[in-house]
Amino acid sequence: MRSAERGTSTSGVELLNVSQHGLWLLIDGGEHYLPFDEFPWFRDATIRQLSRIDRPTKDHFYWPELDVDLSLGNIKRPEDYPLASRAGCSRSAPPHMEGGP
Repeated sequence: MRSAERGTSTSGVELLNVSQHGLWLLIDGGEHYLPFDEFPWFRDATIRQLSRIDRPTKDHFYWPELDVDLSLGNIKRPEDYPLASRAGCSRSAPPHMEGGP
């Protein structure tokens, strides 16, 4: 039996910077700013927690130590996902993906 060919690498996400107002991600060469006002689940996280980002698919990002899931659509257009991006600050209710991008 022969194994299937490997797929395209889905890495390419990196934490660039963190300030008191938000964080910056580098995704496939493009910078994305996530303000804590719109992504409150990251506000009290450590650099280690923020830096550990899994990318199960091209448009899906997961912070396992925070149990936070975001799609690329959530990141690029948080206003299109009001339930996911504007929920309260409680990390017990993280933003799980709300549909596709």
